[in-house]
Amino acid sequence: MKLDERLQADSKHIYELEESTLLLMNNSLVDWFMLIPRCDEIEFTKLPFELQTAILKEINLVAQFIQDQFSPDKLNIATLGNVVSQMHIHVIGRKFNDPYWPAPVWGQAGSRIYTDDQVAEIKQAFEHFFATNNTQA
Repeated sequence: MKLDERLQADSKHIYELEESTLLLMNNSLVDWFMLIPRCDEIEFTKLPFELQTAILKEINLVAQFIQDQFSPDKLNIATLGNVVSQMHIHVIGRKFNDPYWPAPVWGQAGSRIYTDDQVAEIKQAFEHFFATNNTQA
């Protein structure tokens, strides 16, 4: 499945999970990840229940990674798709001191792109986390 051009332009590839591709939004001001399920459906609730459950396990895995790695004050999970119709699930660790708090993260002015080294560190951290916490099996 081809990744929407806007998602590709705004994110960094982190990992291929069983049902989804894990991306990191390229804004280091917020701990913001996205899961892109490999399916043509645009509505989560229209997926077969077994696939919903499998994707929910991946959402929970990414949420736990964010909690362990970044210690957010609040965790936001959303599937909006108003601008990009390709199904994508935001999993965002919010902190009371992030520059956008308490507003939503999308549509905000100002961002700070990740360095290649930062992306490599996050990839490595997720790979280690996945290897030791994979609950999909």
